[in-house]
Amino acid sequence: MPDDALRFGANYTPARGWFHHWLDFDLDELRADLDSIAALGLDHVRVFPLWPVFQPNRTLIRPRAVEQLVALADAAAERGLDVNVDGLQGHLSSFDFLPAWTRTWHRRSIFTDPDVVAGQEEYLRTLAAALADRPNFLGMTVGNEINQFSGAPHPDPDRITPDQAARWLERMLAACEEGAPGRLHLHAEYDAAWYRDGHPFTAAQAARLGAATAVHSWVFNGTAQRHGRCGTATEHHAAYLIELSKAWAVDPHRPVWLQEVGAPAPLIPPAHAARFTEATVANALDCPDVWGVTWWCSHDVSRELADFPELEYGLGLMTNDRRTKPVGAAIARITEQWRGRAHRPAPRSTALAVDAGEDADGGAAGAPGRSVCAPGGAFFEAWAVLTAQGVRPAVVLAERAADPAHLAARGITEVLRVHDVT
Repeated sequence: MPDDALRFGANYTPARGWFHHWLDFDLDELRADLDSIAALGLDHVRVFPLWPVFQPNRTLIRPRAVEQLVALADAAAERGLDVNVDGLQGHLSSFDFLPAWTRTWHRRSIFTDPDVVAGQEEYLRTLAAALADRPNFLGMTVGNEINQFSGAPHPDPDRITPDQAARWLERMLAACEEGAPGRLHLHAEYDAAWYRDGHPFTAAQAARLGAATAVHSWVFNGTAQRHGRCGTATEHHAAYLIELSKAWAVDPHRPVWLQEVGAPAPLIPPAHAARFTEATVANALDCPDVWGVTWWCSHDVSRELADFPELEYGLGLMTNDRRTKPVGAAIARITEQWRGRAHRPAPRSTALAVDAGEDADGGAAGAPGRSVCAPGGAFFEAWAVLTAQGVRPAVVLAERAADPAHLAARGITEVLRVHDVT
């Protein structure tokens, strides 16, 4: 595959048993799932070991569980699928999965307790090392939106500071690199990192730590409620997050992975999901430096499983009996359209300057006022207005808006301010 080829994949949700499949691991079922994913023309899957299943005790990383993860990767390779592994699960589809040695009678911070952090390092290093010799192993993602454990609205958070969050991320990424040197190791947050004032995981961390920036685009965050299913802001939300992330990046061409994006009902009704998918992906691919798109998710959650939020049951590209849905057919058309084509969109020559405030050191890294970037915020709405007018706005930090070298490196020739947008 050419180095500049776009990657298209799915977040793998097993058709039988959801992520509880690790408790009843069935390689034949897994192979059938992977066959159905490969049939859509996808080239990779993102997979989710359950942390308490793989490391039920701080000093026990179950060898059999690790062997099963490697078996999954090998089955994927047989079908031409690469594999990214999320380590610390963590949080999935409204459920928390934390090992007993971090909760209740053994309660200690998953971000700052020395023993817990050392256990996490060994776990991530072990998973990465087990896959390091597999050519189809892309790399590790530290965990799935684990930032949600660090503050509100989580009901029982392990509160930390931005400095503590940065140190934790650096240690986790280093453990992944030690286990499998040179792979695409990264971390991934839900959008509080971009939108919530005071959140300890920051936009700068997301855009500067790890081998790529991951963005997770969910329009149930107020975007679709405010702008409707066909609104410019709704259909461009993924593109907006990609461009917003580039404002904080030091490398002007740092790769950005649209690692999660889906069509959540009822805000995106099932009859409209294919259109939303096509528009969202097309708009995202109009952004430079996109590594790839990984849809959430591969298969629906079975109605036999209880207590999921209603929207979680219907997010799959396929039903839980592996029939392709209209949204899956849309993704298959997109992958076929892009196969063998280089991704080289024109630079976004007009940028909108974002002022999310200065941190205590006088810079924008902490973004104490980043709520301006959230749906309903002045910056978010101005970016949407420009986009609706046919402008392709990039985003630049206000403190870099007069930096000729930075602007030139990104192909920006014009910088607008929020008050310029009418």
